[in-house]
Amino acid sequence: MAVDASGASGDVPTVGQGARSNGPENRAPAKRPFQLFRNLNAKIASIPMVATALFVFVGCTLWTVVYSFTGSRMLPRFNFVGLDQYERLWSTRRWLVSIENLAIYGVCSLVFSLVIGFTLAALLDQKIRFENTFRTIILYPFALSFIVTGLVWQWILNPEFGLQRTVRSWGFESFTFDPLFTPSIVIYGILIAALWQGTGLIMVLMLAGLRGIDSSIWAAARVDGIPKWKTYVFIIIPMMRPVFVTALVLIAAGIIKVYDLVVAQTNGGPGIASEVPAKYVIETMFRAQNLGQGFAASTMMLVTVLIILIPWAYLEFGGKKRG
Repeated sequence: MAVDASGASGDVPTVGQGARSNGPENRAPAKRPFQLFRNLNAKIASIPMVATALFVFVGCTLWTVVYSFTGSRMLPRFNFVGLDQYERLWSTRRWLVSIENLAIYGVCSLVFSLVIGFTLAALLDQKIRFENTFRTIILYPFALSFIVTGLVWQWILNPEFGLQRTVRSWGFESFTFDPLFTPSIVIYGILIAALWQGTGLIMVLMLAGLRGIDSSIWAAARVDGIPKWKTYVFIIIPMMRPVFVTALVLIAAGIIKVYDLVVAQTNGGPGIASEVPAKYVIETMFRAQNLGQGFAASTMMLVTVLIILIPWAYLEFGGKKRG
């Protein structure tokens, strides 16, 4: 419609108004791709790995649990026997001794690995001379296999030509130290070898965590007059929580699967004094050819891990979600 003499227009919108109404801000938003099809190439590429993990870990675990309720001997046979394998397992003294040994070994290994590893890392963090040399020497045992470590410490702890004989040759005739031949302390002889090999890795992890602490924190603690040990206990260690969690997982994995050291040092002896669950499972399945009993023992090891893992995972991740 035409503009009248006064310059006022009618109800028809002007050209400028029409342009604004069709602007980008008024257009309908573009549809986002369906969540399932996002990063589709990456998801397709990961299918073989996911399928393998599900088959090997989940599938084989379920298969083991199912056949632990059977009377399988040399070959797996699905003849259901209920809880007979578990009743027989927990009435076997060898299994009970192996559980007791694993508990002692696990607690001591966890505590001493963290304490020694952190202490060594704190000492190396003082910018001492020849730090690289000391770090390499302490870490070197971790490069050895458990079999080699076990054999070396079997020789060192042998009373005929090892540490005991060496000390006695110095004039200390009454000195006695033969843990591998004493049933009551044999597990501690295995623990010494494990600490010698694994503490270096924990030290390196702790040292990396300490080097990640901002130097201003140390400066502030010195200004406030806080003793160094309190700085470590109340400030530094809480800040290194992720490092301690990583170290805890590595140590726990080594505790559960301990086998090589026992075989190399004592082969379960004297008698059955140094038996561990992993050795019990392997010898039951492959030497005694009792698959059902071995599957039951494996399932109990899995249950033990889950009892520890599930509460930790709930506290670690469930609390964050609630927060």
